[in-house]
Amino acid sequence: MKKATIKRILAGACAVAVAVLAPLSAVAAERSYSYIYDYWGDVQDAPNAYTCSKVFTSSELGLDVKLKSPQGLTVVGNKLYVCDTGNNRIIELNRPTPQTLEVERIIDSFKGADNSTFAAPTDVQVSDDGNFFIADSGNARILKLDKDLNYIMEFNKPNDKTLDPALVFQPTKVSVDSAERVYCVASGINKGLVKYESDGTFAGFVGATPVTYNWTDYIWKKFATQEQRALMQNFVPTQYDNLYMDHEGFIYAVTGSGEAEEIKSGSVDVIRKLNLMGSDILVRNGEWPVIGDLYMGNGGGYEGASYFTDVTCFDNDIYVCLDKNRGRLFAYDDQGNMVIAFGGNGNMDGYFRRPSAIDHMDYDLFVLDELDCAITLFTPTEFGQQIYEAIDQFDKGFYEESEQSWRQVMALDGNYDLAYIGIGRALLRQKDYKGAMDYFELKYDADNYSKAYKQYRKQWVEDHIVIIVIVILAIFLIPLGIERYKKIKWEIEKAEIDDMKRNGG
Repeated sequence: MKKATIKRILAGACAVAVAVLAPLSAVAAERSYSYIYDYWGDVQDAPNAYTCSKVFTSSELGLDVKLKSPQGLTVVGNKLYVCDTGNNRIIELNRPTPQTLEVERIIDSFKGADNSTFAAPTDVQVSDDGNFFIADSGNARILKLDKDLNYIMEFNKPNDKTLDPALVFQPTKVSVDSAERVYCVASGINKGLVKYESDGTFAGFVGATPVTYNWTDYIWKKFATQEQRALMQNFVPTQYDNLYMDHEGFIYAVTGSGEAEEIKSGSVDVIRKLNLMGSDILVRNGEWPVIGDLYMGNGGGYEGASYFTDVTCFDNDIYVCLDKNRGRLFAYDDQGNMVIAFGGNGNMDGYFRRPSAIDHMDYDLFVLDELDCAITLFTPTEFGQQIYEAIDQFDKGFYEESEQSWRQVMALDGNYDLAYIGIGRALLRQKDYKGAMDYFELKYDADNYSKAYKQYRKQWVEDHIVIIVIVILAIFLIPLGIERYKKIKWEIEKAEIDDMKRNGG
């Protein structure tokens, strides 16, 4: 009897536990970890700016031969191109509806060349004229094909005396500008991006990263023996991992190289924005450096700094960096402020095992996973759409509308720093300098506060110039008037006394 009672109690407890925990598990499965860093560098949870809408696997795409170690992803209009590196082919996908991708063609060969197949292609770009530029890494070349896959030309190892003659040319990532000049990242070349003119002429290296070194090691090298120096690490520029050309022709280049402390201190730039001269023009006005995660300790088995393996940039200059170390995406605005961070490593939808590439279609994000062999689609939530709308309105000069959009963002998340700063910037453009100062002060934005204060001071002087002039004149004229009055009064009194004396008074 007692045993039966105990069994019923245990069964009831299990039923209650299942009923309680099942909804929590469902919520946990749907939740995506999104956050920002506040002024103090503390992690602040944020509403999801993106949601995982779909994961496209080989089966979902209807591929007979499954994807194998895909490493390159490019969006052109309504099409996606995936470098199926392990299968030596490129998959062209069409997006007929927001939630579907269809295979349009499989590109595994071309016409007009002796070697007309690919060997481990790692990246592909399409020019404005529709020509394909393919990093055919295994064949040590960059191919240029027309839209009908006819061979046009190829770009080979640069003819440069500073390169090791034994170096095998392995282009891994490629980009092309409106004039079909080619920029590429090549394995083993740390002099910057390799640049070619449209006719295939090698045009030099662009945007070499500054050499960084430790002063202790530098001094030690001066006094070390030749054998000791040979064992020490050389001071050389770091090699880029990937690049992306935005709509204005600027190149965003990322690298995961560098020691964690150097990255955190800002002595190593893990992302750079290069102009035509190869100079870094990335704006870094944010409270924290553009490095992904600020905390680099061991969390979830992943240690060290964020490793930016790819980057993409919207037309409003918000750029999104892909961290292959922790599987996260970090979005920054044109001033270097973090917009949102989300994602992570794992087997759930919206998480990754080895993310390798990222690109965007409008504000939708596509992320390629090399190990899962899948494409993840992220679409903006209401929170994300409001952020983008506020930024777009500001860029177009609609400052009142931008202010209202930022207020809606604030209504969704009262701790979102950029909403306060966005309202402040919008008020600043509307010449409400006092209001702008109040919002900048709330989020400790000293730079923008100073700008607003200068304008507020100037405006106050202009509004009160008449009173100021009157006060200044009064300060100078009243004492003069008093002195004049005293003098006249003294002269009158003196005249009266003199008159009395003359009259014998």
